[in-house]
Amino acid sequence: MEDPEPLLASRSEETRVTGHCRWTLGSKQVEDFRRRLKYFFMNPCEKYRARGRKPWKLMLQILKIAIITIQLVSFGLSNEMMVTFKDESLTTFRHLFLKGYEQHRTGSYALYTKADVYDHIYYIINRYINLQNLTVGNLAYGSVNGRHTPLCVCQELYRNSSIDPGNGTFDIDPHIDKDCVSIYPAQPFDDNVATLENFSLDFKRLLSVNIYLTLKTINLQTVRHHELPDCYDFHITIKFDNRAHSGEIKVDVENEVRIYECRDWNVEGASGKNDYLLLSFDSLVILACFISLILCTRSVISGIQLQSEFNTFFLAYYNKIVSWSDRMEFVNGWYILIIVSDTLTIAGSALKIAIQTKYLTNYDVCSILLGTATMLVWVGVIRYFGFFKKYNILILTLRAAFPNVIRFCCCAAMIYLGYCFCGWIVLGPYHDKFRTLDKVTECLFSLINGDDMYATFLKMRHGGYMVWLFSRLYLYSFISLFIYMVLSLFIALINDTYETIKHHQQDKVPVSQLQAFIAECRDQPESGRYQTGEEAAACCLSPCCCFG
Repeated sequence: MEDPEPLLASRSEETRVTGHCRWTLGSKQVEDFRRRLKYFFMNPCEKYRARGRKPWKLMLQILKIAIITIQLVSFGLSNEMMVTFKDESLTTFRHLFLKGYEQHRTGSYALYTKADVYDHIYYIINRYINLQNLTVGNLAYGSVNGRHTPLCVCQELYRNSSIDPGNGTFDIDPHIDKDCVSIYPAQPFDDNVATLENFSLDFKRLLSVNIYLTLKTINLQTVRHHELPDCYDFHITIKFDNRAHSGEIKVDVENEVRIYECRDWNVEGASGKNDYLLLSFDSLVILACFISLILCTRSVISGIQLQSEFNTFFLAYYNKIVSWSDRMEFVNGWYILIIVSDTLTIAGSALKIAIQTKYLTNYDVCSILLGTATMLVWVGVIRYFGFFKKYNILILTLRAAFPNVIRFCCCAAMIYLGYCFCGWIVLGPYHDKFRTLDKVTECLFSLINGDDMYATFLKMRHGGYMVWLFSRLYLYSFISLFIYMVLSLFIALINDTYETIKHHQQDKVPVSQLQAFIAECRDQPESGRYQTGEEAAACCLSPCCCFG
């Protein structure tokens, strides 16, 4: 940041000749330009006192905060019902099709004998055939062209293999074959068992057994919230995983959901009024955000144009190039934040309308768009606190500390990643929290914040004295380094920036050439000197014609 003294000292010069242009410091055009810059950096309340211009953008942002939050809450309730229904349906399928699932809820569901594997496969088929007599839910078989879709039992296995653990010999073809049989629910159970007589499992070659079935249902709970129910297709996969060939076959249920509009529906006493109100409200949100987007984009463009004028003036009059930090003062980061938020809100609201009209069912994408937009809108509220001197310290500290914080985090990240890779490779086989790389990053981040320390030490399985000793050295060194050194330095960095900003606020010393130039304008917003057109000041785009 350059020292503003040379800038102020140059006031003693009466004229300055640059090329074919003659500049006069005391000229009315220079003062108008300085006043124009000061007006540009005023807050909405000061601009209202200066020119009587109503703060339309401020009022629009306050309106947006209210309507976007209401929209998010409304969509959040619908999304919660959908997710809850999917989770409860998955739990239902596990209880329906996994034999003895209640006894396995505390741990992983696994089988260890051939008889258990066959018994569970037959159990699933029997439960599927008798589903209508068992379930308390509104479940039906999937159908294609009026015919029920079958339950498919498929096994994946190596093409050929000869394995003799006793002699330590094996001959294996790693190519994978897939063999399937289909079971139709309309057929009697005995006929379906006859279909399985020629279907046998070769456990030495077996990789997995997958059972595929499709069920249909309707989510009726949305009726209570004045929303039309959705129809669901559940594509269920029950997996018997034997890829490890460790003698343990893990069993799990996966559920892929397709949501669509029911073909024929009728809700007694219901009308489309609520739907029209929701669609109108979403349209209002889109309109408000679109207007905000236009206004903020116009403000950003005006700032860039004024930056160009200031660059030209500063280079011609002071024969200096404006610093990058001064240039960025003209680009209002809050407007950029609002533009991003408006874009996300418009996209999310359009997707929400498509979901309500049953054209799309991308709940997750819509929730991400609306959730992120609402977060940015509420973060933008900090800007209005910045209009008050005592609240502005947080914004100034964050903005001033950001470059140093980024550089510090890049250096700390190198050490952090080193610990992540080391912990994953060495401790992964012996500790659940280090089993995968993403789990390692989450575990170490929790340790930095002081969470779950004792449990992390305690859950280390015994993998030999050397591994146990390494785990202690690894954890103690990481905790000591990051909590007592890295984290303390990070806090000190923020604190140093805070003290610097606080000092500048107390002394009221201009900290940049731009601020020093504007500070020479002593006109208050209520002075009435800002009640002039901008045409004269706009000629600074061609300063040779205005100054001199």
